[in-house]
Amino acid sequence: MAAIYDFYAGRQPDIVPLAFRPMAAEDVETVIVLEREIYPFPWTPGNFRDAIQAGNSCWIAEADGETVGYGVMLVAAGEAHLLNLGVARPWQRKGLGRRILQHLIRSAREGSAEIMYLEVRPSNLPALALYEDIGFTQIAKRRNYYPAHDGREDAVIMTLPL
Repeated sequence: MAAIYDFYAGRQPDIVPLAFRPMAAEDVETVIVLEREIYPFPWTPGNFRDAIQAGNSCWIAEADGETVGYGVMLVAAGEAHLLNLGVARPWQRKGLGRRILQHLIRSAREGSAEIMYLEVRPSNLPALALYEDIGFTQIAKRRNYYPAHDGREDAVIMTLPL
């Protein structure tokens, strides 16, 4: 256990206290800094503002008062669609992505969703592993869905019954 404790810079992954709160327009500047650090093709500030204004389920995850992650999900007509999930680089590999996703799943269930969908890059192996571990299954691919440095990349479509 000591090796794991040291790896996480003094924090054990399961004991990082997280607080969740709805994302507000004032959070967009902070979120976009994180988004640009972790994604090669990030959402724009307008994407986040539009999601908030549309009434999507947009969440901030905080640890010790610091924004460490976020999630954006559309819930409508009995379905939830995960649109974006991010964890600040220094906080990655500590179980926070899983906890944010679990929060979104609970929120989707509370919103009467019966199924959750998401798209993920096939090259994003950590995300694929997380989603499969949570119980998502691959159902299809969208050809040329994501921008990539060498053209376009497919998306793996996954689903989870709620």
